[in-house]
Amino acid sequence: MSTPLGVASADLAAVAALVRRSGTSFYHGMRVLPPERRAAMYAIYAFCRRVDDIADEPGAFAAKLPQLAAWRARVSGLYRGAADNAETRVLRAAVQRFGLREADFLAVIDGMQMDAEQVIVAPDLATLDLYCDRVAAAVGRLSVRAFGDASPAADEVAHALGRALQLTNILRDVAEDAARGRLYLPGEYLAEAGVPADPAAALASPALPEVCARLAALARQYFDAAAAAMRCCDRRAMRPARLMAARYAAILSALQRRGWQQPAARLSLPVWRKLWIVLRHGLA
Repeated sequence: MSTPLGVASADLAAVAALVRRSGTSFYHGMRVLPPERRAAMYAIYAFCRRVDDIADEPGAFAAKLPQLAAWRARVSGLYRGAADNAETRVLRAAVQRFGLREADFLAVIDGMQMDAEQVIVAPDLATLDLYCDRVAAAVGRLSVRAFGDASPAADEVAHALGRALQLTNILRDVAEDAARGRLYLPGEYLAEAGVPADPAAALASPALPEVCARLAALARQYFDAAAAAMRCCDRRAMRPARLMAARYAAILSALQRRGWQQPAARLSLPVWRKLWIVLRHGLA
């Protein structure tokens, strides 16, 4: 019996289980895809999960560098037909089937390395944009190919939507990141608003909402740019992208309505709102 991507059922099950155990809504969101594309997306997520865990785990950067280097070697091996575990075996098949690009996998690792080798505090706009490109847009460039659209317009979707999603994450997690000594809000915005470029001090600043509102406006511009690019793409292939865009745009809207006077209050969408998004965008 044939299996998605022609890989062993045990490998497919192991990758799906890793995604499911992560507790992410991504697991259910990707179920709108046909089996081969879904398997590819689960493998892409598993890869991102592995390298993200390396960056986030406690310990010195020197101890993390060999682990990131090992993943660089695994990625290089995919393009020579090599694989050493369930995740890389499914990834190897996805690379061959959907033309996933080595540079995009390596960009993701570069982004995780940025987080691992330094505590990011008030980056300038250029550095923040590079970070967003590596940790989010590069994932998007892999994803749109797995979705079924490798056109230049699909790469434009990845460029804009990746930034929109990552900026929304930054705005949602301001307090959580500050507790870890991190501050991803751009240094230029902080300086112009008179907000200290220090995580704890920024959190207590009365001008913090001004900075967050400005970054939210930038995220909204990226959502709009992604929507415009999607209109030039294969509509069916962009279903998962529309679903992710709708969900995160709803989170951004909720953040904007609430404001950032109490950034420590964690925000999540009500169940009815999530269901409405799936019905409207996931099934279209």
